[in-house]
Amino acid sequence: MISGGDGLVPEDAVVVPGVPNLHSHAFQRAMAGLAERAGGDFWQWRETMYRFLAVLTPEDVRAIAAQLYVECLLHGYTSVAEFHYLHNAPDGGAYDAPAEMANAIIAAAEDAGIGLLMLPVLYRRSGFGGAPAGEGQRRFVLSQDRYARLVEDLAARVPVGVAPHSLRAVTPEELAWAVELAGERPIHIHIAEQTGEVEACLAWSGARPVQWLLDHAPVDRRWCLVHATHCDATELQRMAASEAVAGLCQTTEANLGDGAFPLHAYLDAGGRFGIGSDSHVSTSPVEELRWLDYIRRLETRTRRSLGAGLLDRATEGGVQAFGGGARQDFVVLDAEHPALVGRSGASLVDAWLFNGNGNPVRDVMAGGAWVVRDGTHIRGERIAADFRAAMRRIMARL
Repeated sequence: MISGGDGLVPEDAVVVPGVPNLHSHAFQRAMAGLAERAGGDFWQWRETMYRFLAVLTPEDVRAIAAQLYVECLLHGYTSVAEFHYLHNAPDGGAYDAPAEMANAIIAAAEDAGIGLLMLPVLYRRSGFGGAPAGEGQRRFVLSQDRYARLVEDLAARVPVGVAPHSLRAVTPEELAWAVELAGERPIHIHIAEQTGEVEACLAWSGARPVQWLLDHAPVDRRWCLVHATHCDATELQRMAASEAVAGLCQTTEANLGDGAFPLHAYLDAGGRFGIGSDSHVSTSPVEELRWLDYIRRLETRTRRSLGAGLLDRATEGGVQAFGGGARQDFVVLDAEHPALVGRSGASLVDAWLFNGNGNPVRDVMAGGAWVVRDGTHIRGERIAADFRAAMRRIMARL
C-alpha cells in the first residue's frame, strides 16, 4: 500500500497501486451472458463467439472497448493488455487500413484513459499439425508479412508485444518466427487452457503443451503463459524456473469450466502470476483475486489464504507481463466506505479484497492523469451512451 503526501494524492489518502489487467479480448465484453444457456464446454462457447464477432464493425468494437475500459478503471485496473485477434472484415478480407480494428482499440483506450499494451495476435491454423483455419476464424488470419507490418505500425504509436495465439494456431516454424520478431518485447500465448487441448497436443507431439513450449521455445521473463490451467508438477517447476508469468483469468476460467490452476504448488516453486479479465464476465480485480483465493481454499479445504499478498503478487507479475517500466497508476480507496472504515495497513487491503460487494474505489490515476473522481469516470456518461447504441445495433444483427 502507498501512503499519500507525495504531491499526487492527498496526505490522508488510502492509496494502492493500480492493477494491471494482463489479458483482455475487449469485444467479448458485449457477449457476456449470451452463451450461458447453451451448456456444453469451451468448444461450444467458442462457436457462439464466432457467430457474435461475425457482425462486429470497427465502430462497434471501439464503443465496446471504451465501455469495458471505463468499467475496469472504476474497479481499480489501470492498464490493459489487449490480446487482439479481430483483424479482418467479416468476409475475411483486409480492411483498407490494415490496423483498422487495432485503431479502434487504441482510440477506445485513449478515450477511457487506460494504459494499453497492444498484443496483435498471430493466428494461422485451426489445430495441432497445421490444419488450415476454419470459416469462423477468417477474421483472425494474417499472413506473416501482414502481421509483421501490423506490429511495426502499432509499435510506432503504442507499447506493443507479440502474441502467437496458441500452439493450436501456429506451427512450430511460425512460433519461432514470431519469437524472433518479438525481440525484447513481451510475448503472450494461450496455453493448456482445456483438457481437450492437452490431449490433442499429446496426440500430435507426445508432450503436454507447457512441456512442449518449454522444450522448443526460449521461455523467459518476456513471456506470459495465459491460463496454463492444466500443468503437471514438472511443468510447474520448469515454468517457475523460467521466470515467465502465469496469466490467470479465474472468472473466465470458471465461467468456461476450464479448471483451476495449481496456484499453491506454483507459488511454492517460486512462480510469478498476474491476473486478467479475459472475456470480461467480471471487470473487477477484487473479484478476480477473490475467486483465485477461494477456489484454492475449496480445493484444500483449508483457509490457507494469501491475503494482501495476492494483490502485491498480481501487481508485480502484471507489471512484468507488460514489459516493466514505471507508470503513475494509483487507486484511491474511500476510507469511510463501510467495507474499509477503521482498517489500516494490510488489514485494509484484506478488507478491500474479501469484505462485501461494494466498490470503495474513489479516485483513479492512470498514467499520471485522474480518470475517475469520486467514483465517476470523467467521460463515463458519454461512453456508456455510445455503448448502448452499439449494443442495440449488434443485437439487431444477430
